[in-house]
Amino acid sequence: MTTRIWEQDFTRADADLSQWNIREGNDLLDREGRPIHPGWGNGELQYYTGRPGNLYLDAVGLHLCARREETRTEDGRLFAYTSARLDTRDHMSYCYGKLVVRTRLPIGQGLWPAIWLLPQDEAYGPWPASGEIDVMEARGRLPRQVSGTLHYGRDFEHKMTDEHACELTDGDIGRFRDYGLEWEPEAVRWLVDGRCYAEQRLLPEEMPFDQRFYLVLNLAVGGWYDQVEVDEAALPGTMTVSGIWLYSSPYSSTNEPYSDIFTS
Repeated sequence: MTTRIWEQDFTRADADLSQWNIREGNDLLDREGRPIHPGWGNGELQYYTGRPGNLYLDAVGLHLCARREETRTEDGRLFAYTSARLDTRDHMSYCYGKLVVRTRLPIGQGLWPAIWLLPQDEAYGPWPASGEIDVMEARGRLPRQVSGTLHYGRDFEHKMTDEHACELTDGDIGRFRDYGLEWEPEAVRWLVDGRCYAEQRLLPEEMPFDQRFYLVLNLAVGGWYDQVEVDEAALPGTMTVSGIWLYSSPYSSTNEPYSDIFTS
């Protein structure tokens, strides 16, 4: 028997982002907040902000909006696009369970919406040693396809990427869908609207997926995931999240108490 252990209903009138960190800038940061790679390590072109034009709540849900909007940093760098990124690090992390995110994604070449998990503690070392679980990624120019991926490996030179694509047969990413992840000690499964489209067996001696991970939502512009020109006619483009549900797993030691789920 599984139980719902965490929920974010962004359609509620009293919805807020108190359990989220709003990230800003264009630099990937280390654990101490120091910049280590521009473009968030992925060659991304946008500058993330928490401004109302990029991140806002209304009756439909939480909106992450990518815009054609110039931003110049204090060190003189100029960015042509803005967007939004937020995560639950130090607020919510979990190990094993079923995660469901209901979202509507933007269509347009160069847009890269993603739902993913990163390690709370990096018990096995920096990326990719402690792993990454991509619940859903989409290339805006391919609106009938989404993917789920595992990243791992003892160091960057030995990184492994196991990607699984799903071709949508009943419409595209531009409508609300439930993107799900079932995570157990032996396997990870990816789902769209309750249908499993891929399963990846986990090998404990090779893979670091036995630790707590936190949730990331972002909408990138450009980047290495799909190296194409940005179609500025598709901007502004919006990723809208109406709700998130996390269910316990019979394999998880974090079912009770809730303080094992919430890190602050």
